[in-house]
Amino acid sequence: MDTINKIQPATLEEAFELRPAQNIKEISLSESRMNSDTAHHSNQDYFIPGTVPTETEPREQVKSEQNKNYQEFDSSLQRIEVHQEYKPIELIQYEHKPFIEANTQAVKLYHLKNDCIIPIFSKDNEKTIAHQEFIDVVMNAAQKVFPMQNITEPEIRVSHQIKGRTPDAIHLNVKDLLDHQKTIYYERMAFIIKIPGITDIVNGNELSLTIGGVRSYNLENLYNKKTLEKFKFFIGFQNQVCCNLCVSTDGFKEDMRVSGTQELYSKTLEVMQNYNAELHLLEMKELTHDSLSEHQFAQLIGRSRLYQHLPRAEKQNIPLLNFNDSHINTMAKDYYEDRNFCRQEDGRINLWNVYNLFTQANKSSYIDTFLDRNLNALEFTKGIQKTLNGNSDYCWFLS
Repeated sequence: MDTINKIQPATLEEAFELRPAQNIKEISLSESRMNSDTAHHSNQDYFIPGTVPTETEPREQVKSEQNKNYQEFDSSLQRIEVHQEYKPIELIQYEHKPFIEANTQAVKLYHLKNDCIIPIFSKDNEKTIAHQEFIDVVMNAAQKVFPMQNITEPEIRVSHQIKGRTPDAIHLNVKDLLDHQKTIYYERMAFIIKIPGITDIVNGNELSLTIGGVRSYNLENLYNKKTLEKFKFFIGFQNQVCCNLCVSTDGFKEDMRVSGTQELYSKTLEVMQNYNAELHLLEMKELTHDSLSEHQFAQLIGRSRLYQHLPRAEKQNIPLLNFNDSHINTMAKDYYEDRNFCRQEDGRINLWNVYNLFTQANKSSYIDTFLDRNLNALEFTKGIQKTLNGNSDYCWFLS
C-alpha cells in the first residue's frame, strides 16, 4: 500500500493522548489548549540560546519575541482537525532496555560535563562542540517546542574511549596513575530524550515521542583547522515494549553541519517543526495490514544475505539494504524466538513485526551507523509492502 503524503502536520499535543503529569488532575484536550495559550506567556524560565536579555533589549521584549515565534510555529502545525476522545492512560511498567547495545556503555550527563576533556582542532586549537553541549542544545530546543510536556533526563550511550594523561604524569607507569592524572573523552556518543506524554498505539505496542542525536568525532578531521562540525539528529518514536527506535525520513537529519551551538539550535528546531508525526504513525500502522508467509520470509532472509555479495553493477539496480549478515542472522533467530515479534503459529509474520526485527537487530550496530540503518529499516519494510501490493522495485528480495 503506497502511502501518499497528503497529510499535513498537526500540533503534536493535539494529535496524541496527553498523559497527565503525576499529582496533576486530568484535563481535557480543550482545557489543555486553553492552558497552553496562557502558558506561552509565562515561559521565560526556558533558556533559549541567542535570546538572553541585554541592557538594550528588555526582558519583556525578549518574552514577546519568544511568544511570537512559538505562536507562529504552533499555528503552522494546526492544519488538520484531529478528533480524539481523551482517555486517561494507565501507567504501565516496561522492562528497561538500552536503545543501542553494540560496544556502548551508559553514562550520565554529569560524567560528560565533569570528568571528560573537550577535543580540539589541533592546527588552530579551536574547541569542538562537546557532547554535553549537543545534548543541552537539544534539550533547550525540545523545551521550546513542547513547553507543556515533561521531558525525561537524557539516556546517553558512549563508545571508543580516548585516554590520556596530564603532563605531570608523563613518566609514571599506568598502575601508578592517580585519578586526577587521567584524561578521557569518548569518540562516539548517542542519546535520546523521551516525551512520555505524547503516545500512540501500533499493533498493541505503545509508542512514545522521542528526540535524540549522534555525535562521532571520527567523522571530523581533528588534525586540521576548525571547519563545520557534523551531527545527526532525529525526532521519532520509541517502542516502549522493546525500546526500539522508529525513525522516518522527515524526522531525521543525517548530515547536520554547523559552525556553533546557535546554528545547531536553529537546525534542530527546524527538524522538529518540519516533522510530520501523523504521517509517520500512519505509515507504521499500515505495516500491520500486510504479512509475509514463512516461505516469503525465508526468501527475504536468503536474498538479504545474497545482497551483500552482489556485483556492484547489479547492486546499483536494487534498492538499498543497509544491514549485514550479522543483522540478518539475528532477524532469522528472532523470527522464531523473539517474544514480541516472532512468527504466528502458521508461520506468517506481519510487516510491523518484520520492521521491529530489523530495528531490534540494529541495536548491535556501532553508534555512527545506528540512525542511518534505523531509517533504512523503515524504508526497506515499506518497499516490501509495496511489492506485496504490486510495486516491483523491491521484488528482487521476494523472487
